Amino acid sequence: MEDVALDERLAEGSYPVTELPLCQLRLMDDTRYPWLMLIPRRRGVSEVFDLDEADQCQLWREASRVGQAFKEFLGGDKLNVASLGNVVAQLHVHLVLRREDDEAWPGPVWGQGEPRRYDLDELAAMRGRVLAMVEGLDLEGD
Repeated sequence: MEDVALDERLAEGSYPVTELPLCQLRLMDDTRYPWLMLIPRRRGVSEVFDLDEADQCQLWREASRVGQAFKEFLGGDKLNVASLGNVVAQLHVHLVLRREDDEAWPGPVWGQGEPRRYDLDELAAMRGRVLAMVEGLDLEGD
């Protein structure tokens, strides 16, 4: 897999969890919403169509399987999947688990109040939960 530099703005607001076949999996630093981010390890990619066909399929495989497990594992009413890139061009896909009682529901999470940062114990617990969640997933291509 390519050694691709992570945009510092993505790194500043998130924590690494693990490396998947295509993407780095990161946890966003906001306890208000269970929120993961998938970042393909490919140089110079800002749009999904910049990936070759095999990588496009792999990206959606990882997003779908991790997203489904995330929703089932932590419970939630809706999983929002988004790739915006208006602020950070490096391709990244957000997986945000939403609940009807979260403070931004039914609106978007972006720009809603101030993030509540993980403390070290909360971070360790959530990273452990996410690692356990992805451990048994079949994320390899067919």
